[in-house]
Amino acid sequence: MNFIGESILHPSRWSVRARSTVASTLVIAFCLVIAGLALVFVLANSLHLSALNSSEARATQLVQQLNGKNPADLDPSLLSTDSQIGIVQIVDANHRIVTQSPGTESGLLSEQLLGPDESDTFGRVKESDDEDYWLVGRGARTPTGPVTVFVGADREPVETVVITVAVLLAIVGPLVLALAAFATYRLVGSALAPVERIRARVASISSRQGERVPVPAGNDEIARLATTMNDMLARLDEGALAQQRFVSDASHELRSPLSTITTALELAHRRPDLLDDALIEDALLPEARRMRQLIEDLLILARSDESELEKIGTSVDVDLDDILFAEKKRIDGFSDVKVTAAVAPVRVSGDPRALTRMVRNLVDNAVRHAETLVHLECSEAGHEAHIVIEDDGPGIPAAERERIFGRFVRLDQPRSRQGGGSGLGLAIASEIVAAHHGTITVSEREGGGSRFEVTIPVPND
Repeated sequence: MNFIGESILHPSRWSVRARSTVASTLVIAFCLVIAGLALVFVLANSLHLSALNSSEARATQLVQQLNGKNPADLDPSLLSTDSQIGIVQIVDANHRIVTQSPGTESGLLSEQLLGPDESDTFGRVKESDDEDYWLVGRGARTPTGPVTVFVGADREPVETVVITVAVLLAIVGPLVLALAAFATYRLVGSALAPVERIRARVASISSRQGERVPVPAGNDEIARLATTMNDMLARLDEGALAQQRFVSDASHELRSPLSTITTALELAHRRPDLLDDALIEDALLPEARRMRQLIEDLLILARSDESELEKIGTSVDVDLDDILFAEKKRIDGFSDVKVTAAVAPVRVSGDPRALTRMVRNLVDNAVRHAETLVHLECSEAGHEAHIVIEDDGPGIPAAERERIFGRFVRLDQPRSRQGGGSGLGLAIASEIVAAHHGTITVSEREGGGSRFEVTIPVPND
C-alpha cells in the first residue's frame, strides 16, 4: 500500500498533463506570493511616508503661525484631525500641554522637548489600543516662550488599508491559482489530445501494411511528429515488402539447387550403382557450388542491411590496376570472349577483398552477356578512381538501368540461370561501392552493349 502511495506521489510517474499543471501552478503561486508581498510592502511604505509627510507639513504650518501668535490664538483648523493626522499637541517648556486637538485626551506624547528651529521624528508612539501614532516634533518660539509642536500621524487607517489588501490578496490568490490550474489542465489536455490519438493509433497498428497515424491540422510540432511517424511507417512498409520479396526470392533460388541435390541423392539411395563420377560432376557438385555461392551472397547482403559492410576487412591501400589485370587473366583462362584492357596505375583506400569481389561481379556479368568482347579500364581523374567495364552484348534498356542493382533482378531469366547468375551480383557490387563512398552507373556502350562505370574517391597524400 505504501509502495502505491509513493508511486502516485512521485512526479516521474505522473502524466505530462499533471506535471505541466502542477509546475505551472507552482510557478504562478510563487509569482503571486512575491508580487503580493511586494505590493503589501510598497503600499504600507507609501502610506507611511504619506502620513509622515502630512504630519511634517502640519507641524511646519503650526510653527509658522506660532512665531507671532500665542498658542491660544491659533487657527482651530490647524489643530483638527483627519484621515492622516491623528493628534496635534503643543507643549511648553515646563512639559505642560498648552493645547491639543479637540476631542483628544492623550497625555504628554513625548518627554523630549525641542528648541526653536529644531525638528525630530520620534517613530511609533502608542498611547492605547485606539491611539497609535507616528510622531514628529518641531520647536517654535512664541510671545509667551518656547514650545514644542507634536503632530501624530494615525497608524490605524494605514494598517486597516494594508490588512484589507493583504486579506483580499489571500482570498483572490487561491482563486487565481485554481483558475490557472484548471486552464492549464484543459489547455495541456487539448494540446496533447492529438498525441494521445497518435499513441492510440500506433498501439492499434498491427502487421498490416499501409496503416498511418492521423495528422492534425496546422504545422505545429505535433503535426510534424505525425508526418514524421507516417514517413517512418512508410519506410517500414517498404522494408517489410523488400524483406518479404528477399525471403521469397532467396527461398526460390535455394529451392532449385536443393531439389536437384535431393533428387540425385534419393536416386542414388535407391540405385547405388547410379552414384558415379558423372552424377557427381554433372549434378551434385555444380548445384552445391551454386548454393554455396548464393548463401555467401546472401550473407554479404545481410551484413550490408545491418550497416556492417563498411566494417568488412581492414581499410588499406588497394591497387585497382592489379585487380583488373588479375580479372583479365582469369577470363582468358576460362572464356572464349576476347578481353581488352586499358589500365593505368590507380590506388584507393578500402577493403581489398570487397573491391575484388565488386570488380569480379561486374566482370562476370559482362562475360555472361558479351557476344565477343569485354573491355576493362581504370584511370584516375579529379581525385577519383574510375573503373569502366564494357561488353558488346544486347545492352540494358534505359528504363531498367536503375532496377538492375536490386536484389534477385534478372532481365533475361533463362539465360541468367543457365549462366549461373542469381541476380545478386550487381546488388552486391552496388553495396560495396556505396560502402567505399563511391558511385556506380550503367549506360550504353558506343557501338552497342553495356558500360558500367564505378567512381571511388582517391585518398589525399
